[in-house]
Amino acid sequence: MGTISVAGVTRRLGSTTALRDVSFTVDSGEHVGLFGPNGAGKTSLMQLLSTLASPDDGCIRIDGDEVTPDATAVRAKLGVVSHRPMVYGTLTARENLRLHARLRTVDAARVERVLEDVNLRTHASTRVADFSHGMTKRLSIARAVLHDPTVLLLDEPYAGLDQRSAMDLQRILTRFDDRTVVIATHDLERAVDDCDRALVLVDGTLERTVSLTDLDRHSFETEYLEAVGRSDLQ
Repeated sequence: MGTISVAGVTRRLGSTTALRDVSFTVDSGEHVGLFGPNGAGKTSLMQLLSTLASPDDGCIRIDGDEVTPDATAVRAKLGVVSHRPMVYGTLTARENLRLHARLRTVDAARVERVLEDVNLRTHASTRVADFSHGMTKRLSIARAVLHDPTVLLLDEPYAGLDQRSAMDLQRILTRFDDRTVVIATHDLERAVDDCDRALVLVDGTLERTVSLTDLDRHSFETEYLEAVGRSDLQ
């Protein structure tokens, strides 16, 4: 479970074509990174995968079901971590997750297990407004996996984190290695550790697919820079 199929997807935003005839597949349990310079189409693609928008042409399917804004069954399979944490600062970590558990009709007992998974059990009674950025990011991941989704969509999960917090987050994400993961990030170095494969977008097109198996950071950086036409920066 958790297979993704993107076939001939085009997305227009006014007079701008954000995505142009993009096609790829993601196997169940595979971790795939989306890379590209600003304006490459990563955010537009993540919005489509998250059911927040529909393509103008083409089709996206998860486990054979078409992904559309009203696809309730598909949405139940998704755990999304975006730039916005989607948690309430006036509530504690535990209260936030209990609220989401009720909305998702999830057993309240799972809240404690998920808090443990993201190393927030000892801070469960602390108001989120008092959390560091890294702790809030971990709570966002807890919220995203609370309903046990088969697909995780992570949009710039390392943004704004210091090195220690980023390393902590990376360790936490390894606990969900059994899920299908799509991660949009500018962090080329962590991609080699986090992903099985990289998709490089340039000006809305899928410019290159790179297998990250046995590839070191420098080799991937070379592939990436060549794909985006910046080999002069090596």
